[in-house]
Amino acid sequence: MNTPYNEALGATLIERTKRERIVLVGVTLPGHNDDDTEAGLDELALLIDTAGADEAGRVVQRRDSPDHTWYVGKGKAEELRDLCLAVDADTVVFDNELSPGQQYNLEKLLGRTALDRTAVILDIFAQNAHTLEGKAQVELALLRYRLPRLRRGAKANLSQQRGGVGSRFGGGETKLEVDRRRIMRRITKLEGDLRELQHTRHLQRKSRSRSGLAAVTIVGYTNAGKSTLLNKLTQAGVLVEDRLFATLDPTTRRLSLPGGEPVLLTDTVGFVRRLPHGLVEAFKSTLEVASSADFLVHVVDCAAPDPDGQIQAVRTVLSEIDALSVPDLLVFNKADIAPDVAAEFVARHQGSVAVSAHTGEGLDVFLRVLGDRLRAITAVVELLVPYDRGDVLAAVHREGEVVSTFHDTDGVRVRARLADASAGRLAEFVVHSA
Repeated sequence: MNTPYNEALGATLIERTKRERIVLVGVTLPGHNDDDTEAGLDELALLIDTAGADEAGRVVQRRDSPDHTWYVGKGKAEELRDLCLAVDADTVVFDNELSPGQQYNLEKLLGRTALDRTAVILDIFAQNAHTLEGKAQVELALLRYRLPRLRRGAKANLSQQRGGVGSRFGGGETKLEVDRRRIMRRITKLEGDLRELQHTRHLQRKSRSRSGLAAVTIVGYTNAGKSTLLNKLTQAGVLVEDRLFATLDPTTRRLSLPGGEPVLLTDTVGFVRRLPHGLVEAFKSTLEVASSADFLVHVVDCAAPDPDGQIQAVRTVLSEIDALSVPDLLVFNKADIAPDVAAEFVARHQGSVAVSAHTGEGLDVFLRVLGDRLRAITAVVELLVPYDRGDVLAAVHREGEVVSTFHDTDGVRVRARLADASAGRLAEFVVHSA
């Protein structure tokens, strides 16, 4: 796949002229057990399937620490080479992160491409990015990943020019140096473009905050059903597929809660275990929609093999983007597939709800609980609105939830739950807040 925004990088990390055959490798290190490694390899198999390849075999090893040359031991590396020959594998993918040196040494020994989990995730993001910002974010992450690995293709006879007459002037500028400088220039350009896009996104959020509507962001593990939930609640028409990272670009829609108060509901990119830090950094402006939200809806796939692990993975990413302090509601999705598991998790996590975004089961309870939670964190203010300011009364009804009204001699006394932005705009009419 050579898309316009990364064709300058050369071939993609996983070619898709045919379905590649890939051998997966997992290493169990201290602090982990074999079950953890197998679970990681199962998820890696889903990742490579999403990227357009098939698992041809897997190798597992226990080690006290990674080997600095091949990550696995030399004997295991030779065993891996023999397995690749036996199953006619095109590529080897490690569930662990490889250093540039380890990757280079493995490719020399195996005679085929060696990648790690980070490369596969970057490749999937490259396939699924469609907006200008998404493409720039993915290309930036790809370039940062490739930069330290440039030396693999460098040769001494690739000099662009000689430095002068005679060897005493040096060998001139190598292709490696040219490529490195070109990539650094491109990284700088992309960072500048993303800063401008981030500024635009900030202005959009500021405009939305002036509307006085609470910002609710849907977060969760990839393929947990976030986009399906948004579509079911708002008919947003967001792409829904049963595969990892089908949605990268955030989508915001207006939603009216049972009490009548409107909120802005936003879908975000899905998270995954050990989401590459470079990808988190590149997507920070997109992920900020979670850290700047008033409330998070954390969607969990209760039919997944390890829902608890997925919850922890999401919270790890939320911690990286400073969003852990935002109040949240756990929503256990796919209750139609695993009703007993959903009931068990709701019992274990106080205040959570179980739903099926596919069938609509439990969505009425979810909306009621979401409304209650939002009201609990929204201040109740009392306003005295003159009788001739019907526009202010309309704004209160439009932007908040009216608790009570009382007709006084000076005007209408209204008690309402208002967001801080709305309360600030109507400050001249506020007589009491609690």
